[in-house]
Amino acid sequence: MSTSRVLTGITTTGTPHLGNYVGAIRPSVAASNNAGVQSFYFLADLHGLIKCPEPQRIQRSTLEIAASWLAAGLDPERVVFYRQSDIVEIPELTWLLTCVTGKGMLNRAHAYKAAVDRNGQTGLDPDADVTAGLFMYPVLMAADILIFNAHKVPVGRDQVQHLEMTRDIALRFNHLYGDHFVLPEAVIDDDVATLPGLDGRKMSKSYDNTIALFGSRAQLQKEIAAIVTDSRSPGEPKATEGSAVFQIYQAFAAPAETGEFRQAFAEGIGWGAAKERLFERLDQELAPMRARYEALLADPARIEAALLAGARKARNIAEPLMVRLREAVGLRRLADAKGRASGTWSAAATGSVAGGGAAKAAMPLFKQYRERDGRFYFKLVGPQGRTLLQSRGFESPNEAAQVIASLQARGAAALAAQQASLQDLPEVNDAELARLLDRLRDTDDTGDAA
Repeated sequence: MSTSRVLTGITTTGTPHLGNYVGAIRPSVAASNNAGVQSFYFLADLHGLIKCPEPQRIQRSTLEIAASWLAAGLDPERVVFYRQSDIVEIPELTWLLTCVTGKGMLNRAHAYKAAVDRNGQTGLDPDADVTAGLFMYPVLMAADILIFNAHKVPVGRDQVQHLEMTRDIALRFNHLYGDHFVLPEAVIDDDVATLPGLDGRKMSKSYDNTIALFGSRAQLQKEIAAIVTDSRSPGEPKATEGSAVFQIYQAFAAPAETGEFRQAFAEGIGWGAAKERLFERLDQELAPMRARYEALLADPARIEAALLAGARKARNIAEPLMVRLREAVGLRRLADAKGRASGTWSAAATGSVAGGGAAKAAMPLFKQYRERDGRFYFKLVGPQGRTLLQSRGFESPNEAAQVIASLQARGAAALAAQQASLQDLPEVNDAELARLLDRLRDTDDTGDAA
């Protein structure tokens, strides 16, 4: 059974609040422990530049969001945890995708349309203060997802359109250049709570109605005391529906606790007592994480080390794909390391040049194909047409391409790691195979693998 890839990012423009924790951080940490899933968690600092021209705020938010994830229990050893701007392949892929993305589709993006509508209402030019970054946001988001060929992306309903655009962009690229991208699916979990803020509206920095996630105990108590309630006195039954106090409590409490709190509302608990009970319940869960968070903020080098380690893992995946994509669109070397014409069309690469010296210099080629069983295979063919390596069947061409990319990037060192994907060919000399794979790696002669 193949591993499913799940990707989640948070934009680095502010300090995490209680709504971020319940809606994104807590469920993503829980999901990171699922078997059969490779999880990608990133700090979307390139996205942050779209709406925040404050360098110090971007940096501080990156630190705080990373510390929040780690304090909440995210294990960077189990997942791929990285800063978006450390993955140089993402902006490069953004440009490749930009070149196949229709402007008409981007005109329909919700964020861009909302900006144009606001300008129209005030009599301004439709594109006044609209940056190219805002306009191109969906393409950058597509690159975030496609560079790792993520299968699933948890999103709110307001982001579903961007996932649909990502699928459309991937389809267009695949149509033009071959089957390189899987089509990601949006995952919408209606069970994840959306917390009300201090004023009863959705908790959001935009409304200035948030409760800090890792503020001090005193700050937490003060902010809870500021939650707007109705005028019912102690002793009067109170409705749980529409009550921010009750809804926030419910997002943290076990079902039995929630039932007891519901009964207290029916019996007329005073608002002061209800808020005090809410404070104690929240602090019970947040206090241990608060201590870890403060320790992490005091040691930013520890966070930086975790992000750089995550970036190395991420780039080990992104870089081989980017090599294939450059080849696919025609961004190719004109000559190899020995001055020969490069590409599968060259005489030296195909071994068609007469003379023993040229035959010895010829490189093996990866051939990827589909069999009648519907599965995808590849083989490594030597200069004389002999099969040196034969894969097992894969469910998708991308799975086969990922194994090819690993062998191309790491040479013989990748053989042990990819053993389960390869068939045993007893007639092949292992030493010769290792030597040829290392030559492929060293000369970057990638053959015609899709």
